[in-house]
Amino acid sequence: MPEFTLNAKTRDHGDLFAGLFVAACWVAMAVVSGAGLWVLGDLLYRGMGSLTPGFVFGSPSDAGRSGGVRPMIVSTGLAMAVCVSIVAPAGLLASVWLSEFSFERGRVGSAVRVSLDVLAGVPSIVFGLFGYAFFCVTLGLGPSVLAGGLTLACMVLPLMIRLSEQSLRSVPVSVRQAADGLALSRWATLRRAVLPVAMPGLISATMLSLARALSETAALLFTAGYVMRTPVSLGDPGRVLSVHIYDLAMNVPGGDANAYASALVLVAALLLVAAGGAALAGRRADFRRGL
Repeated sequence: MPEFTLNAKTRDHGDLFAGLFVAACWVAMAVVSGAGLWVLGDLLYRGMGSLTPGFVFGSPSDAGRSGGVRPMIVSTGLAMAVCVSIVAPAGLLASVWLSEFSFERGRVGSAVRVSLDVLAGVPSIVFGLFGYAFFCVTLGLGPSVLAGGLTLACMVLPLMIRLSEQSLRSVPVSVRQAADGLALSRWATLRRAVLPVAMPGLISATMLSLARALSETAALLFTAGYVMRTPVSLGDPGRVLSVHIYDLAMNVPGGDANAYASALVLVAALLLVAAGGAALAGRRADFRRGL
C-alpha cells in the first residue's frame, strides 16, 4: 500500500509539472504572437494612410517626405538578386561538402563549422565596413548595388551553409542505404536520392537567408549608396528600402508617415518571400511523397 501511494503521488506531481509546462508554452506563444501582432498593427495604423499605388510606383521627392519608393524597390530587388545568385550555389556546394565529404568530427570540418558559426554572429556593421574596404575601395566598385549585394552575400552565406548542412544531414540513413543497395555512385546517390529528399529544407534555408538580407540596414549604409534615384545597372548606387526607412525615421523631420508606409512595403516583401518559400517547400515535399 505505501508503494502504491508513493507511485500515485509521483504521478500526480508529474501531471502537475506537465500541465505547468504546457501552460508556459501557451503563454510564451501568446507573448511572441502578441508582440508580432502589436508591431504589425502599429505599422498598419500609422502607415496605411500613406500606402497607395502612387506611393509604391512613384519616385520620392522633398527628401522622401512625399512621393513614392519605386527606386528603393528596384534597388532592393537588384541587391537581393546579386545576393541570392551567389549564396544559393555557393551555400549548397559548401553544405554538400560538409555533410557528405567531410568527417563530422574531423579537424578540417570542425574548423570550418566553428568559423561559420563565428561569422554568423559577427555584427552586420562589421560586414558593412569590410564590404566598403574590399568591394568599394580595393576592387574599385564604389558604392553600388553590386557592392551591396556582394556584402549581403558574405553576411548571410554562413547562415545558408549551416542551415543547408542540417537539411542534408536530416535525410534518413535508409535513403543512402537504399542507394548503396542499388550500387549507385556517390554522385548519383547525392543527385538522385539525397538532394531531392532534402530539397524542402534547402529551399527554406535559401528563403531564410534572403529574408535576413532583405531586412538588413547597417551592412548597406556603406556599400550600396544613399541616392534616391533608380539604378540603371548594378554598378550604380541605390538606396534600399531598409536604408530609406532608417533615413526617414532618423534624419528627415516630417518623414515618419512615409517611413511607416515604407516599412509596410518591406514587411509585405518579407511575407511574400516567406510564403513563396513555404509554398515551394510544400510542393516539393508533396512531390516527394508521391514518388
